[in-house]
Amino acid sequence: MSDPNPDLDDLSLIAHAQRGDVQAFNSLVLRYQTGMYNLAYRLLSDAAAAADVTQEAFISAFKNLHQFRGSNFRAWLARIVTNACYDELRRRRRGALSLDDLADGRADAADQPALVSDPEDSPEQVAQRHALSAAIQDCLNQLPPTFRTVAIMCDVQEYAYDEIAIALNLSLGTVKSRLSRARHKLRDCLRAVRELLPNANRLFEQKDEAETP
Repeated sequence: MSDPNPDLDDLSLIAHAQRGDVQAFNSLVLRYQTGMYNLAYRLLSDAAAAADVTQEAFISAFKNLHQFRGSNFRAWLARIVTNACYDELRRRRRGALSLDDLADGRADAADQPALVSDPEDSPEQVAQRHALSAAIQDCLNQLPPTFRTVAIMCDVQEYAYDEIAIALNLSLGTVKSRLSRARHKLRDCLRAVRELLPNANRLFEQKDEAETP
């Protein structure tokens, strides 16, 4: 389905949607549903749960759109998604889901968000990229959720620091501190798949010391 309002920016669409224009809100859904699903999937490692969280997040966003007062809709929506994911993770820790439940909902390779590929890549390169994506996800899963979230948002989904701060209701200093610690942990974990790392491009590279407080 194509965007019915491709010429309108987010704030214009929000203004229309706040006045009851459902098509305007549908445009926002089309623009952000893939990114929000990928964020939820990376946090939960469960395709079914990620799809449910994403759907519920858009429903919540529609119901509460009158409360939006900022200038960054993606960050506001990401806050709804991450909060819903944290709720799901807490529910799992309380033992609400069995191992069989998790296995039933886990995505196969076709469902997983993959690293960007080149149409001219060989089958071997595609397979290597999928292996790298799986290795990154395994390492992300070993991080505490608060570290995992900043790593996913910055290094996988390319959110700016200020967007992450808005989405997670954190100071810039806290975002940078958590990101630095997450990257160190991820690099340690990814040493086991070092032969795959050249295809990771800039993912989890060491940043300048100026970026951390």
